[in-house]
Amino acid sequence: MSTFNTSEVEISTFFLVGIPGMEYAHIWVAIPICLAYVFALLGNCTILFFIKIESSLHGPMYYFLSMLVCSDLGLSISSMPTMLRIFLFNAPQISVDACIAQEFFIHVFSALESSVLLMMSIDRFIAINNPLRYTSILTGARVTKLGLVDVVLCALFILPFPFTLKRLKFCKNNALSHSYCLRQDIMKLACSDNKVNIFYGFFVAIAAMLEFVCIFISYLLILKIVLSIASNKGRFKVLNTCVSHICAVLIFYTPIITLSVLHRFGKKKSPVVGIIVADLFLLAPPLLNPIVYAVKSQQIRNVILGKLCEKQE
Repeated sequence: MSTFNTSEVEISTFFLVGIPGMEYAHIWVAIPICLAYVFALLGNCTILFFIKIESSLHGPMYYFLSMLVCSDLGLSISSMPTMLRIFLFNAPQISVDACIAQEFFIHVFSALESSVLLMMSIDRFIAINNPLRYTSILTGARVTKLGLVDVVLCALFILPFPFTLKRLKFCKNNALSHSYCLRQDIMKLACSDNKVNIFYGFFVAIAAMLEFVCIFISYLLILKIVLSIASNKGRFKVLNTCVSHICAVLIFYTPIITLSVLHRFGKKKSPVVGIIVADLFLLAPPLLNPIVYAVKSQQIRNVILGKLCEKQE
């Protein structure tokens, strides 16, 4: 791999990385990555299929779950091409335009997943706080409108990034530090004024932090309601309805928080650690969320098992 290191030549191609120092083993690393993508696509499509065909799953919680599934599928499809090219075919090159496009879709689907997790936390609060009016407050039409507005807002929120990145000139070097394109990574290679990207990126980061804080607050309110329930059995039953969502929140935010901590405090860390955590950020949610909901959601589990028993008969 050759990289430019000059202030005179403008770069038109970036080089992504697999796992530094383990290039000889990339083909073996590709096997679990391929399996993860296959199972992620199968798992999410299965959940989406059963929500669509099964009338018992036509409720607010499962409509929000279908949004989460779509954002997971978007993350997988956005990152899959470059990761497979690197690990399977040792082809790390990507044009600047393609890299900026990938960055846009990855950030849009990440923002979408974060906002859907927030809506799901509010859904759980309404279901626990006001169970008798739950379905009348979150009607199918209202949830659909919320989903469409969310998609449009997330796209508009991230839309400035491609234009601000496109204005930059890249002439320092052309080696990125991940297996896919991220805005922060692209910005580091710029040799022109970067202030707009820095300020707008900071604004987006603050908005993402606020979403996480709102999720946390919603669970504090839920916990307050749960503690007011007299029986332990009742408390457990209510909390059990939130387990799947809590797992989804942890699966999504843990790699992000870990990566932020590593960037802030892990100056002497091996770059391999950051690359693996960044890859987990895109691989873990699409792979694990369908498993969590299939195992912890009794309705989904019963529907899937019921359909499998029908086929066997």
